[in-house]
Amino acid sequence: MVTFFAILKCKPGKERELERLQAELSQLSHAEEPGLVVYDFIRHKEKPGVYAVYARFRDQAAFDEHMKAPSHDKYVPPIFECLEGGANGMELAFYDWVG
Repeated sequence: MVTFFAILKCKPGKERELERLQAELSQLSHAEEPGLVVYDFIRHKEKPGVYAVYARFRDQAAFDEHMKAPSHDKYVPPIFECLEGGANGMELAFYDWVG
């Protein structure tokens, strides 16, 4: 399994756009990528503009497929435009699956 958490810090006023883009990316990723186990986008309860993505892939090949998917190429650049600091507005960390 390949698993990651990404913490995203949204620019003020861009929250709705970020939520829409992430919802669409999640939906397309689930529909088009058989190796995707889960792709969840969640909002922090107490910190406005702070979100997280939790994603888990069957294996490295499935993760690589996600990174090259047309939906990824379409949605990630405008997602970065919604973040404070662009791509630097996301903290990405990979984890080992223990299940």
